[in-house]
Amino acid sequence: MDFLSQIPSMGVHVLIYVLPPFLFVLGMVVFFHELGHFLVARWCGVNVKAFSLGFGREIVGFNDKHGTRWRLSILPLGGYVQFMDDDNATSVPTQGQLDGSAENDPGRFHNKPLWQRTAVVAAGPIANFLLAIVIFAGVYMAVGERTRSARVDAVVENSAAAQAGFKKGDVIVSIDGAEVNRFRDLVRIVTAAAETDLTFVVERDGKMITLVATPKRQDIVDRFGNEYRQGRLGVSQTANADERELKSVGPIRAVILGASDTYYYTGRTLQFIRDIFLGKEDVKQLGGPIRIAKVSSDFATLGMQALIQIVAVLSISIGLLNLFPIPMLDGGHLLFYAIEAIRGQPLSEKVQEYGFRIGLTLVIMLMIFTTWNDATWLIS
Repeated sequence: MDFLSQIPSMGVHVLIYVLPPFLFVLGMVVFFHELGHFLVARWCGVNVKAFSLGFGREIVGFNDKHGTRWRLSILPLGGYVQFMDDDNATSVPTQGQLDGSAENDPGRFHNKPLWQRTAVVAAGPIANFLLAIVIFAGVYMAVGERTRSARVDAVVENSAAAQAGFKKGDVIVSIDGAEVNRFRDLVRIVTAAAETDLTFVVERDGKMITLVATPKRQDIVDRFGNEYRQGRLGVSQTANADERELKSVGPIRAVILGASDTYYYTGRTLQFIRDIFLGKEDVKQLGGPIRIAKVSSDFATLGMQALIQIVAVLSISIGLLNLFPIPMLDGGHLLFYAIEAIRGQPLSEKVQEYGFRIGLTLVIMLMIFTTWNDATWLIS
């Protein structure tokens, strides 16, 4: 009865504190993804029937001068751009498009050259990565860059660093051949390398010394109660007043740093997926809309900068997910186009139809699995 009595207050909490950040984060990511498809399609002369944020029944919409219906739909869990010759919102071609019996209309997507179709499909994920770069770059320009050398001020007793021979005052120069310029670089590499041997080059008393350490896997619980795993080396740094100052960043440097951050999060996401298949990560860490809503709400309490950065990280994840070679996703379409380029002709409608059915099944299974993970995680 106590749980039932809390339902009304929980509903109010969701409507006020959870739903707005969730809609902002997911809406931004979906909008720019679909905008990538839309702009390149228009550039290639494709007739776009609809641009929708969300699925299902339309809430509000309008037609632009080109005849495209811009709509906001009731289910805010994605979006789509629908071309004039699409059978549905997933860009499955209408019957007759692939066997040449359709009208030879230059505005039809499936009548376009292979390179244009490829460009239109790839534009969505590319837009996600560009959005992340722009967001990270904008934050650097607004806030500045923290410049703290990878100097070790303390070594935790019995830690991986202590066992490897690290000492106070060491300056880490490189890790596995990758240059380390900032303490942040050290943290990024180590947290993603739990139970992995790393070769460190450190400067000690003017000499270069090579040390090998294996960061220990550690379960972390953040301030919001979210659990995750990361590697821990066992070194820390106490910055003085000068090192706490932020260095102003110009546009070019900001874009470089933004691209570097995007590259890092892309690699980290791919490594996480790899580790799941290798059994190094728990599949329970895979989350869906419920967890995205929770994280969005959490970071919204830290301010607009934190919320915007979550948009960038999620945009990278959505971009990568859509590049997976699964029919129904952008990567599946690109796979079909690659086969078409090799064969000199597209796959038959029947083969593509079976492919889309398999892809739809996989996508639905993934949605069910992540939603189950979200539900059990939320309850626990």
